[in-house]
Parts: sequence; structure tokens; C-alpha cells
Amino acid sequence: MTASTPSGPPFRDPLLPFARRAADLLSRLTPEERIRFLHQYAPAVERLGVAAFRTGQEALHGVAWAGPATVFPQSVGLGATWNPALVRRVGEAVSREIRAMRRADDRVGLNVWAPTVNLLRHPLWGRNEEGYAEDPYLTSAIATAYTRGLRGDHPMHWRTAPVLKHWLAHNNETDRDTSSSSVRPRVLHEYDLRAFRDTVRAGAVAGVMPAYNLVNGRPNHVSPLLDDPLRTWTGEDLLVCSDAGAPSNLVDSEHYHDTHEEAVAAALRAGVDSFTDHGTDSAPTVARLTRALELGLLTEADVDRAVLRQLSVRLRLGEFDPDGGPHAGDHAFDTPEHRELAREAAEQAVVLLRNDGVLPIAPGARIAVVGLLADECKLDWYSGSLLHRSTPLDGLRERFGAANVEFAEGADRVVLRTSSGAFLHVPPAPDDTAAPAGGAEDALDPALLAGRTDLPPLTTAATGTVFALVDWGDGVLTLRAPDGRHLSAAEDGFVRASADQPGGWVVRETFRLEPHGDGHLLRHLATGLPVRADADGVRVADGTPEVFHLVVTERGEEAVARAAAAADVVVVVAGNDPHINGRETEDRTTLRLPAQQERLLRAARAARPATVLALTSSYPYAPDVADVPGVLWTAHGGQAAGTALARVLAGDVSPAGRLPQTWYADDADLPPLLDYDVIGSGQTYLYFRGAPLFPFGHGLSYASFAYDGLTALPDADGAAVRVAFTVTNTSAHRTADEVAQLYVRAVDPSVPRPRRELVAHRRVTLAPGETAALSFEVPMSAFALWDVALGRLRVEPGGYELLAGASSEDVRLRCVVRLPGEPARPRPVLAQGLDAACYDEQSGTLIVDRTRTAGDAVTTTGSGPGELLFRGCDFGDGVDGVAVEVSGDGTVGLSVDDGPALATLTPPEPTKDRYAYVTLRAPLDPGVLAGVRDLRLRLRGPLRLARVTFSARGSV
Repeated sequence: MTASTPSGPPFRDPLLPFARRAADLLSRLTPEERIRFLHQYAPAVERLGVAAFRTGQEALHGVAWAGPATVFPQSVGLGATWNPALVRRVGEAVSREIRAMRRADDRVGLNVWAPTVNLLRHPLWGRNEEGYAEDPYLTSAIATAYTRGLRGDHPMHWRTAPVLKHWLAHNNETDRDTSSSSVRPRVLHEYDLRAFRDTVRAGAVAGVMPAYNLVNGRPNHVSPLLDDPLRTWTGEDLLVCSDAGAPSNLVDSEHYHDTHEEAVAAALRAGVDSFTDHGTDSAPTVARLTRALELGLLTEADVDRAVLRQLSVRLRLGEFDPDGGPHAGDHAFDTPEHRELAREAAEQAVVLLRNDGVLPIAPGARIAVVGLLADECKLDWYSGSLLHRSTPLDGLRERFGAANVEFAEGADRVVLRTSSGAFLHVPPAPDDTAAPAGGAEDALDPALLAGRTDLPPLTTAATGTVFALVDWGDGVLTLRAPDGRHLSAAEDGFVRASADQPGGWVVRETFRLEPHGDGHLLRHLATGLPVRADADGVRVADGTPEVFHLVVTERGEEAVARAAAAADVVVVVAGNDPHINGRETEDRTTLRLPAQQERLLRAARAARPATVLALTSSYPYAPDVADVPGVLWTAHGGQAAGTALARVLAGDVSPAGRLPQTWYADDADLPPLLDYDVIGSGQTYLYFRGAPLFPFGHGLSYASFAYDGLTALPDADGAAVRVAFTVTNTSAHRTADEVAQLYVRAVDPSVPRPRRELVAHRRVTLAPGETAALSFEVPMSAFALWDVALGRLRVEPGGYELLAGASSEDVRLRCVVRLPGEPARPRPVLAQGLDAACYDEQSGTLIVDRTRTAGDAVTTTGSGPGELLFRGCDFGDGVDGVAVEVSGDGTVGLSVDDGPALATLTPPEPTKDRYAYVTLRAPLDPGVLAGVRDLRLRLRGPLRLARVTFSARGSV
């Protein structure tokens, strides 16, 4: 039997190849319709029966911005599981819930902007919670698993279409749309590109989103890297979706292009296919693209190429199949399986950092659970709304019995007295104001939600309301009324007790107390305005501010000490609010735990030595835990966070999470946030040579494990190294997971290489006494470095040490394998010259854009001279001249080894702009520069150096 041919147009025929169907639909679209398809909100084409299409459904750890859904641990928590199989199941659950929610609301999109594969290079990055790990291999392993879950198992059709974020080298919120990440070729190819590369090659990625920042002086949205290497990694069409507002940034904030027509044309030609700009209003983008086409900045072929990529994704999603495709019936939502998976993921994300015998908590113990997060289940900017909620207090009371668990939050209790002697007072809310905060509750974008104005504003009265004051660090405060509502200032300026939690794109629930005279000003941080007590209510406004006197009715540490003294064990739950002091748009300033939480920890420890610190946070801290016998960390764990934590504390589950990034001991260990040279500045476990507080891969267990029998043998064809060893659970009574980790390091490298680098791992469950035989096939590329002279990966010949163990520092087994590799060759500078950015080492320089469309150049940082070192340059029998391509103004000096300057080249006058290069030439004494030498170039002034060439001795 053969399937009948549909009677409709070819683009609706599921028997035809996707490419033919896409081409057919494209041919039926008018030029105007094609341009309109390039905006995030592509309109319907009713004459063809084609529905509207939206890119960009947020789903980092559950469906977000679409109402209640299953909430899984934050992405960094999923990374801490080190369990790709689990994360794939999470992706499957999320994609099924997206399909289910779309059935009820067609605004829920199937083009998913997730996962984030930016490497967690710097722990102060505000969006640390969105990534998986600081390591490229682990990030790719987890991201690949999540995308495969989002995609589904059908060989042709996709349940959802995941888009990787944020291409490329993006780890700062400070000046994120104007700063440039200077990324040398080795860091680019060995570090930043790798997580994207391996995930794209795995075949479950529908597209990529460029980041706001610039890389080497060029905005990511016009980068040639969007074509090569990105699109060379897969035979599938990739849909590149701009980040929100980024196309306009090319003109408005970055000033990279003079007109918006030039900007959208450059982005489209570079490879951007869908423009996320001006929200739902596509008119400005359509007008710019139309005008660019009229001006000849674009061709119809440029437009068609982008439209075809979008249609390819829509076809894979089954949109144009008569039955909606094989995933049309997927609508599992909030199922028992999803709830169980959320708990399992939260359990596997818990990392035991220290245990001096205080854990697990003994049955029947009296427990004090204290701290600012002890009764919280925090959400982040990319979370869905909770269907279920479990706080640490909930979990411990459920597990140990409410009678055995005492609670003390530890917030300071305060009243605020005005200069007139009255107090801030929260009036009672009318009975008919039970609607949730947010106003436009049906908005899919939470940035559109506004603060509530239906509640009465604060007043002043003879008796004040006692507020719970929390200092989240750097003096950033929240104030909570006794009914649990936080003080918030809506757009009308009045201050109300109206918010369940701090949140929103602009957080309107944070304040700062500023010393003023004999009291304090209370400044609202979102508006920058002080609080005033007016006759019609308390508001934030210009004018004469109110001077408040803070009256503390109870110190939080006093309540904590009382609860701790009556307990056998104290669990201090500390950490961050994901909307405050470290989030999208805001980087952190320190690794330190906020001072208020440090005081609570000290008070608990002083009252009861058997204290456990349970850190719940989006990022690493550097707390003072020298005398704390038990320390755990978990990311904000979603809807089942409290149950999961309680089960780990009770020993129902042996912890087996592992740190996905280094926990540094002090701020002094960190390089500047904008220093992206992980090699030169010694960042991450790969290159950091100090003593971390807790190392990458660290995590303890309630069981013990032995490693044995490490072997390593290269394949006969030289494609991989086969590694094997065994892991045994040596505990007598406890089944537990172990995360076996395999690292490699070059024994005698010719250039700086990682101290050790993760190349494989496996999370295994072992019964008491059980042994697992683990084997890994490590590809030869895992041993390679980027050869800046050759412009490609190369495996150096020599010894490589394989290290197996329980973390990057807890190495149990070692062996050395020798690889023949490819010997280094001198740089053929006579034949090929030198690209300035392909140096071996540098100081005082930055990589910048050679032109607006392609190429790199090097300039000084502006704080002094810069130097570039090129090792192993082969000058043959000698050279008698040098030429440099430069722009701007300054000098280039040339020397070899550590010798004196052989030539200094200076433009006769500054060039007209930074892209107007001139070639400067200088003679060299014959015979002085010959053979293989190390070349040094010294740069002074605001000069850009693109290239250096040499003339052979005696050449014409």
C-alpha cells in the first residue's frame, strides 16, 4: 500500500522533503510577506492558510512567561547534577508541557529560547544561574541532553525547536550592549566556541541567538562567525534569532552603523534570520528592511535565505502537516511523572561541600531551621509560576514532624518613625482586592507587568507597622509587612504593601537607608527617588524627603540564637533572591555572603555547634565556614526544592551533586569581569593556580568509593584513546551515586595548557559492595590545542596524563599515554606573513575589528604600550624589509628574542578612520633577521595593527 497524495499545495504534503515544501511555500509568498516574516512576530497569511508564528518561548528550566507550569531547578542546578540522562528527561517534560500549554493558548510558542550555553567563566556574572558549568565539555554534555529532550525522538519532526543562547563570549551584564570581549584565537576555539560546537554537532539544535555584546570589537549580531564556523557544524538549517532590541542597538547604543537600514542589512547578511525588536510591533523592522532592499543594501536572495530557514523550522514542528505532525497529541502537563521528576532533579542537584559528621541528621533530632530563605521557594526571571511549592521548612516538617522542627527567619523587625514622631503604617486592604500582583496577568512577557495600584498606599500613624527588614547585600533592602506582602512603589509613585515577592524586569521592591542628619533617607532604588510621607499617602517623589528613624524591635540573630539553643541540630538556609544583586542587567560585586546572613550563621553556630549551612543560590559564594561542620549548596531548586533538601539532610538520599564551577576563596582570586582571556589571567579550574574554597567537580557523599585499574590505550587508527577503570561502593549499608570524573593534562606542553581538563564523566548508582567497570572513548580532539600558526587544532606529540577521581582535585588514579601527534612547525612568515591577532602571548593589548564585516586587528588598551609575541618565526636565509598594515596613530616597533628594536614604523599622519589602513614599510639590515626567531612587536598609541609581512633577502 502507498499513502495517498494530499490534494493541497506541495508545502502541505508530508510525503515531500522539507526543502521542497519550504521552497514551494516561499514561492507563494509575495516580497512584502517575506519581509514581514523576518520579525519575531511573523503575521498570518490568511490566503494561504498560514498561521502567525512567534519565535522565542522561554524555557530554561520549565515553561516560563506563560503561567503555571512545572518548575525544575535552575540551569546551574541542572548542571550540578552532572547527569545528562536526567536532564534529557527534564527537557522532554518541558517540551510536552509547552505543547500542552499551546493547546490552550496559541501565543505559547514552539520555538524555544533555551538552553543557555555561555560558560560560567566568572562567578560574579549576573546571569550565572542560566548556564550549566564553567567547563566546555560539561556544558555541552548537559546542553545536548536538554536540547535532545526538547526536540523529541522522532527522526524528522520536532516537539519543540530549541535555540542556544547567547552567542558568543558573553559573561557580563555591566555595559552588556556596548562592551567588547577581547578573545584571542586559542580562547575562542579551545573554550568559548566549544560548548556551542559540540551541542550543534549533536543535531538537536534549531538555532542560535547572538548575544548583546561585541567580540573583538564587532557586535555579535553582525559577526561572520554566524556563518563560519557556526553553520559549518551541521547540515540542518539553523534559525538565528536576534536578542530583544539588539538590532536597534547596532545604531542606538553601539553606534556601529550610521543608519538602521545599514544595521538590519548587515545583520541579515551576516546570518540573522529573525529580528526581535520593538516588542510585538513589527512595523519599524519591516520598514527598515524594506528601505534597505530599495537602497540596494540587501538583495531578495538575502531575504529568501532567511525566510527559508524559518520555514524549515516550522515544517519540522509539523505546522504544515494536515494532522499537525506526530507531536500534535503531546499534551502531558503537571503529571505525577513530572512532579516526581522535579523532585528527583532537585535531589540530584544538591552538593555536599563539607561534612564533619553532622549529616545525615539522626531520626528524632530536634531541628532548628533558620535563615532568610528557610521558608522561601524563590523563582527567577526565567521561571514559570508555581503549581506546587515546597520550602526547606515545609520539607523538614514533613520529613521529621512539625513538633520536632522550630523555625526562625532571622529578619530584623523594625518600625520606621518619621521626623514628626509618627510611624509608617500599612492600612488594611479592602476585602475585594485579592487579585495577584501584576495587573496585566495575561501578559506573556513579565516585563509588561505593572505594580498594583488597587491597594491603599502606606500612611503614617501613631502606631507603626512592624516590618521584616532584609539586607540582601550592598545595603539593598526589602521591607515586608506582617501579612507577607513586600513594600513596592507602583508607577503612580505610591508605596504599598502589595508584592508577594520582589520581581519584574524593574524590581520595585528594593530600598536603601542612607544616613542623613540624625536619621536616614529611605531611597527607592528603581526610581532613585526618596520616600516622602504626604497627606494623601506615602510615595516616592522629588522634593523634600522624609527623614526616618529606624527603630529595631528585634534583631534577627537574637531569634536565631533562641531557636538554635533549643535544638540538637541547626540548619541555616542562606543565599540570594534571584531578582536582587545579581540577575540579568546586574552583575554582582562580591563573592561574600551578605553581612546580615553572616551574622545569622555566626549566631546559630555560637548557640549550637552542630550547625549545617544550606546555601541556596544562583551562584558561588565565599562564606566564612571554617568552623561550620556541615555545608551544602543547591541552586534554587524549583517546586520540590524543600522536599529534596530535607530528604538529603535526613539521609533518604545520598547527595551526589558536583560543583559545576570553581568556588573561589576570595574576591582577590578573581580577574576583572571583562577579562575574557582565561589562559592569560588564570581563570576557571583549567588555569587557576590558587587554592579554591571548593574545587570544580567537588561534592561529597554519605557513602565511600574506591577507584582502581586505570588503563588508557590509543585506538589503532589514532582517532581516540580508550580509557577504563573501576569504581566500587565500599560502604557497608548505603546505596549511593558516584560521579566518576576523567581529566587529562599535557605532561610537557610547549605553550600554557590547562592544569587538567575534564574529558569524560559518568554518574553511576552503586549498591554496597558493588563495582562498576567504566569505559570511555576520548576523542583525539580532546587532547588538541588551537595552533595559532596553523589556524587549526593540533595534537602535540608527547605524554598526556589521564587522571580519574571524584573531583578536579580529588584524583585517585593516574596513568600516562603517549601520543604521536603532529610536531609544531615554525611560522612561515615569508610566505604567509602574520595576522596580528594570532599571537602567542600579549600584554597591554585588545583584539578589535579589522573591518565592519570581517577580520581582526590589535590595539593597545589605552593605558600604556602593548606587546605581542610570536614564537618560532622562520625568516629563512634572512629578510631585508618589513611591512605593517595599520590604521590610526602611533608606532609599531619590531625586535627579535629579547634584543633591541630593529625597526620602528609610524604613520606620517593619522588615518581618516579606524578602518582606513595604510601599509608602512621599513628596511632591515640584511642578515640580522634570519632563521627561526621569536618576534616581538611593541605598539604605542591608539593604533590598530592588522598584519605584518616580510620581504626575503634579495627579493624584488
